Order: sequence, then C-alpha cells, then structure tokens
Amino acid sequence: MNLRSIRTLLTVLVAFCAWTTPLHAQSAWPSKPVRIVVAYPSGGVSDAVARIIADKLTAQLGTPVLVENKPGASGSIGIDAVAKSAPDGYTLGFSAISPLALNPHLGKMPFDPTRDIVPLVSVMYSPVLLLTTSATPAKDLHELLQIARAKPGAVRWATSGSASLGHIMLEQLGALAKVEFTHVPYKGGGQQITDALGGQFELLSVNSSTSLMQQIKAGKLRPIAVGAPARLETLPAVPTLAELGYAPANMSSLFGLFAPAGVPAPVMLRLNAEVNKVLALPDVRTRLTSADNVPTGGTAAEFARQIAVESDNNLRIIRAAAIKAD
Repeated sequence: MNLRSIRTLLTVLVAFCAWTTPLHAQSAWPSKPVRIVVAYPSGGVSDAVARIIADKLTAQLGTPVLVENKPGASGSIGIDAVAKSAPDGYTLGFSAISPLALNPHLGKMPFDPTRDIVPLVSVMYSPVLLLTTSATPAKDLHELLQIARAKPGAVRWATSGSASLGHIMLEQLGALAKVEFTHVPYKGGGQQITDALGGQFELLSVNSSTSLMQQIKAGKLRPIAVGAPARLETLPAVPTLAELGYAPANMSSLFGLFAPAGVPAPVMLRLNAEVNKVLALPDVRTRLTSADNVPTGGTAAEFARQIAVESDNNLRIIRAAAIKAD
C-alpha cells in the first residue's frame, strides 16, 4: 500500500469515526443520571408531580432521575438554567408554559424562548378556580357580574400577582362581560388564601389544591367557575368558563417538560415516548386527578403549537389591557 493510499484510508477512518461517535453516544443514552429542574419551590403541586414522573422514569430508563428546584421570576430562573445547560438529554425542565408564553411579553428574558429552549412533552393542566368569599352574597358568576355592572370596581378580584395568569383571566373576563373589576395582586398564594378566608375581597382565582378543597368543602369559599378543559370530578356542579359563555377566559395552567435546544432528535423522541408511557400509568393518572390536575401527554410538536397559541393570545390581551409586570 503506497503513502497516498494510506492517507486516503486514514481520511476515511477519521470521517467514519466522526460520523459514528454521535450515533454511539445517542444509542448509549442514558449512561448517567438525568436531572429535572423544577422552576418552582419544593412542596407545591408542580414539585410533587415532577417527583412522581422522576420516580417512574428512573424505573423505565434504568438510571436515576433526580429533581432539583430552581424557583423565581415566575418560572424563568429555572427555565433559564435548562436553556443554558448542555444539550445532551441529561437536563430537563418542568414548568408551566408561562416562561415561554407569558413572561417574554412583559420584559426582557435571560434566554430566547424561541431559540434556546424546546418543548418536550405536555404533562398536565392545573385548573384555575374562581371562588367567592364572605364579602359578597353572589352564589354564581351571573350574580357576581350583575353586582360588578351595577357598581363598577366594587368587585375586588385577588390574583397571585400582576401579569399572572389570574390577571390575564381577569382582564379577559372583564372585557367579554363588559364589567370593571378591581385587581388585588398578591405575591404568592399563602396570604391570598388567608385574606380570602377573612373576606378581604369578593373574588379570587387560584390553582386547585387539596388544602383549598378542604376550605371549599367547609363552605368557607364558594366555587362559581373553573378554568379547565372540562368540569372537575371533585366539583361536578361547577361549570367551566367556556360553558358559561366566556371561552376566551377559560384558562388553566399548562405544565410540561422542556429541554435545551440542540438535544439529538433520537433522545428527544425517546424522552417523549417514556414520559407519555408514565402519564398512561393508572396509578400516575390517579395521583394527578386526585389533586384535580388533568394528565395530557402527546407529541413535542403538539405541545409547541399549544404554547404558540397561548403566547399569541396572551400578547393580544396584554396589549389591549396595557398590563405591565411589577
């Protein structure tokens, strides 16, 4: 074999190795623990659901799937950490879609939501309850809107904060029903519930939870509508906002898993399939629905379309109502 032939052979071998190494790395995935960054504090609904998924994925993948909480900035801090991680399938994010569909319309983001992060799979809807307090005699949404029309601004609506999903719902329902609410923004849910029980305002919007259901069953708060794809099994008599004629305000918190842009397609497809397998397990569905969460699932493309639609809707509402973040 002459020198030219040897050089040619070496060139082919180098090219072959460069081509096959990524394929080998993909086929070997996962070869180390996978991390799920939860964009909210420990102890909440999102944290609990992420840990359920992590436990099941650990069994299915044969490697530890660990949960790490990185709360702050309405989920943006956690998603930013994911966006800046290596695109190898070993770091995922669990969050509501707000960091991609809402927060970017309210200020500058530390990451590009269209280029730095990609949707992996939709996990669940967390319904939003509209509850009245002892501050109003209204027994349903119709009565509440009558009061609001008679006395503009008299109905005070508490949300988890300015530019939150609840605030978006407030502005949308107000525009559709042609009524004026007084917005009462809170920073988090704890004090909001305490003040609701004390009758400090007439209406609040809040995600469903086991502790909240206990207050409802005790008659201390009255559910008059729910933002969800369908009525809740735990509150079958409470209509959705869509049923009541206010479909654009029928919003709920959509949660899912995300990955940094650039993760190899075979790994993304494997992860999507494994999470869908988890969401189909009867015990997982029972644990989600027992807390009034609605399991979803589906393809990454479907999830991306849902985010795009909600992002467009949020932008329209934010501009029309001149909503600004705190």
